[in-house]
Formats: sequence, C-alpha cells, structure tokens
Amino acid sequence: MRFQVPQFIEVEDKIFGPLTFKQFVYLGGGAGICVILLTFLPKFLAILLSLPVVVFTAALAFYKVNEKPFIHLIESFLNYTLGNKLYIWKKESPTLKSSGVPREKKPIEQIYVPKLSESKLKELTWSLDIKENSNPVTQDSNSQISN
Repeated sequence: MRFQVPQFIEVEDKIFGPLTFKQFVYLGGGAGICVILLTFLPKFLAILLSLPVVVFTAALAFYKVNEKPFIHLIESFLNYTLGNKLYIWKKESPTLKSSGVPREKKPIEQIYVPKLSESKLKELTWSLDIKENSNPVTQDSNSQISN
C-alpha cells in the first residue's frame, strides 16, 4: 500500500491572505493593544505609546534573524537573562611585583572544577558538558553509576 508523504513541512500554511496564523495573531494582538491605548489615553500619548507596540508586533510577524523568526531571538534572550548562570573564576597570580620586577611564572598544573553535588552522575555530566581533556571519573565512580 502506498502512502503520500507530506512535502515542504517547514513552510507554514497561509491562512489569512498572505499571512500565516501566527502572523495574524501577532498583528491582531498589536492592533488590539493600539486600539485600547487610543481609547483610554489622550491622542498624543496614545500615539507615542503605540509606536513601539507597532514596531514590536511587526518584528514578531515579519522579521527574521538568521532565517529564524524574531520570537526565537526574544525567547533566547529571556532564557539567558532569567536563567541560572555558573561563573567559574580562575585566580591568576600577578606577573609583576609592586617594585616592577617580573616574578617567575608557575605553571598551572590543574584547573579546579567546582563540585556541583555529591552525585557521581551529575559530576560525570559536568565533566562531559565542559569537555575536559582529562577524565576525572575513575573506575570506582563508573561502577557506582551503573549500580
């Protein structure tokens, strides 16, 4: 039995004239906000507040960054801004003394990686995420993970 496989599944269907459903919702929401502003505020203030709304909704509907919709850029920005961050600080000794005479540089033998938790599985995922050159997981911890 033959089945027809859908083609061009990445392309959204045009539902409202030349607009997709998402574009129509973005533009309709922006128009609704502008109408509310024009209804309840003085004309001059409403127009000043409506301009950024119009620009933002037009960017949501039509603007693409690296062939991706603008909403993906906004989502990534919010995830980065509001998400948790891990800062690792590596203390380096100064190369000059206060007298201006250069000090000897000591080779750094190991980089300290903070221990995130007592779980060996999380320690393993940490080492895989930061792509360490040396594998800190020993045979004992591998056997504990599989148990």
